Amino acid sequence: MKYMFLIYLDDAKFAPMSQDERDGFGNAMLDYDDELRASGNYLFSEPLKMPNEAITVRTWDGTLSTTDGPFAETKEHLSGFHIIEARDLNEAVALAARMPLARVGSIEVRPVGHLERIEK
Repeated sequence: MKYMFLIYLDDAKFAPMSQDERDGFGNAMLDYDDELRASGNYLFSEPLKMPNEAITVRTWDGTLSTTDGPFAETKEHLSGFHIIEARDLNEAVALAARMPLARVGSIEVRPVGHLERIEK
């Protein structure tokens, strides 16, 4: 089954870190990706740009509106994702727990669904 790891980070946790410490997380994440590839669990992952580069789009009641940044009332922001293959939720949680960024952020583990067109 496919699972998505949604990675949420709080910039305040990174502010006191040195550039070497931040670079260490980047390298640790690349090592983590290599581990997932070697185990056969890795499907796809990418970091996301900062929230201030995002635009939220709504077409409520047929009217288009855009807002700078994400709509969130939290200190953490979505900073990246992984899509993995795991036997079950327990394996997916164990894999997410090994992610280096889980030490400074939170990793939401969500099953990936499958959308099928229903012919009428």
